[in-house]
Amino acid sequence: MIDYNETLIPMDPGTRLTKVTEGTMVNSTEYRSLIGCLRYLLHTRPDLSYSVGLLSRFMQEPREQHMKAIRQVLRYVKGTKDYGITYKHNGGNKIHGFSDSSYGVNTQEGKGTTGIIFYYGESPISWSTQKQATVALSSCESEFIAATAAATQALWLKRLLSKLTHSQEEKVTIQVDNKSAIALMKNPVFHGRSKHIDTKYHFIRECVEKEDIQVEFINGEYQKADILTKALPKIKFLTMRQLIGLKDLRHSVCD
Repeated sequence: MIDYNETLIPMDPGTRLTKVTEGTMVNSTEYRSLIGCLRYLLHTRPDLSYSVGLLSRFMQEPREQHMKAIRQVLRYVKGTKDYGITYKHNGGNKIHGFSDSSYGVNTQEGKGTTGIIFYYGESPISWSTQKQATVALSSCESEFIAATAAATQALWLKRLLSKLTHSQEEKVTIQVDNKSAIALMKNPVFHGRSKHIDTKYHFIRECVEKEDIQVEFINGEYQKADILTKALPKIKFLTMRQLIGLKDLRHSVCD
């Protein structure tokens, strides 16, 4: 890939990847090796989380369309080799997170994608992109499922921080960009609309009632987890990449 041109985004918004039986098979060992290398990069590169997570679903029988998508990710990495996240000593000491989902994007089964990112002060410390285990019937339900996954991560981070710093546990704020999902988490009257949702996803309601978790609305324009749920257009991707805290480390000033 040394002689390939660089690209500004790891995946085009219109890309649809599916498990297909037609198309040319590619070397599965090489494909898995590339995925393994890219997954290693995810420790410091949340901007790659969605594209690499999606491509990881096709390791069993990769086709040419999947290899083509990997090449674009590699071209993107080539142009952003010096990008990474920074940790600031004066950014605060509270944990807060962002939870988002894409409803039925780029999946044959109709399952949504959960995107979660948590910050300690101003620095990202934990993020993930996951295909949801069940099919959601609406974007509200998909956001509800994503927020539940974020709640379990928030509780773990909260307890870990209290043990490391010997401080008292504080409730963690999770920011969600869907008002209906927030209402579902806070108001038991909505139960009639959500009784078909798997019982385990109602865990977040209990967390909110116990005040372990605080859920707040955030405008979609500032939803940092958006970059973890779908392939974004160029301008929005570059904006979100900067918003989540990824910088060109050659030109950043350490504080």
